Amino acid sequence: MSTETLYFDRNENQYGPAPACFDALRNAGIAQMSFYSRDFMRNVKSPLSERLAADFGVEEKEILLGYGGEDLLKQTVHCFLGAGERIMIPSHSWWYYKTIADEVDGIKVEYPIVEAGDVYAYDVPAMLRLYDEHRPAVVLISSPNNPTGNVLSREDLLHVLEHMKDTVVVLDQAYWSYADQENDFIGELHARFPNLLVIRTFSKYYSLAGVRIGFAVLGTKLGTLERFSARYLGYHRLSEPVALAALESTEYYRGIAEKMEADKEMFRARLGDLPGFTVYRSWANFILVKIPETLMAPLKEYLTSRGLVVKFMNEELLHSHMRITLGTQEMNRVLADTILAYMEEHPSA
Repeated sequence: MSTETLYFDRNENQYGPAPACFDALRNAGIAQMSFYSRDFMRNVKSPLSERLAADFGVEEKEILLGYGGEDLLKQTVHCFLGAGERIMIPSHSWWYYKTIADEVDGIKVEYPIVEAGDVYAYDVPAMLRLYDEHRPAVVLISSPNNPTGNVLSREDLLHVLEHMKDTVVVLDQAYWSYADQENDFIGELHARFPNLLVIRTFSKYYSLAGVRIGFAVLGTKLGTLERFSARYLGYHRLSEPVALAALESTEYYRGIAEKMEADKEMFRARLGDLPGFTVYRSWANFILVKIPETLMAPLKEYLTSRGLVVKFMNEELLHSHMRITLGTQEMNRVLADTILAYMEEHPSA
């Protein structure tokens, strides 16, 4: 029995940041620790916003920095959703979306994500019908989506955005880099859809959740949010060089992503044939696994007693599922071995 607790529950990247990120911290001096930024004298927010603007082919003022993607989501909803106004949210999604809407007394309209064999998918026709019926002030789209791991195809995304072009649409791409490394597409979306806000974070792919830094690409008609989000004294002067170092460490992070892809297949191969188990395809750093509902409590207890903490879902639509955050390859094999051991010890399950 392991004496060390292994966490598979919060979608953190357990490989850790690239070595260059630690170098950035070691090289920090009094300027980063004691003085406010003076980047405003160059009429920019920061070196990080400059770099991101160049990467995405947008103007620097159209990059917003925040305290992780969470912060930017909250700011956006608080800025654009008024009391009694409607916001569309995926049916299977991060619980925090609903919490933010409640904070401003918004009316939540859930649109369906449906199960289709071993994958979940957005029901685009139903999504568009609900949009036409409710005419929301804000629409939230998550791709890849948490906790189902599915993505909205490029074709479907363009179709949806064209249909909703007069509404503020937030595209939450916290897990995007696991699915695709392309940035050119964001520039195309930005040019075509001025009410679109794309949010990404350094928390997941870049393993910088503790640093709390995210960014958004802001549509040209969303200047209200730029003013709402402005930080007169600048941004975090330690987190920015760390994020820049991460952006330069392409090979390091692609190597991790490749290991995770291999481990998704490992879980599918080893757990997918267990009675009552479905391992859904995922384009993120986690997998959703459906299990017999009678196994939820005993399997959770078995894993926890062995120092393995997994997210067992307790939601209206996902109450017979566990979401497994991918750890290192060693961690993932320990978890798979332990689940298989439980099933062997409890054949009647």
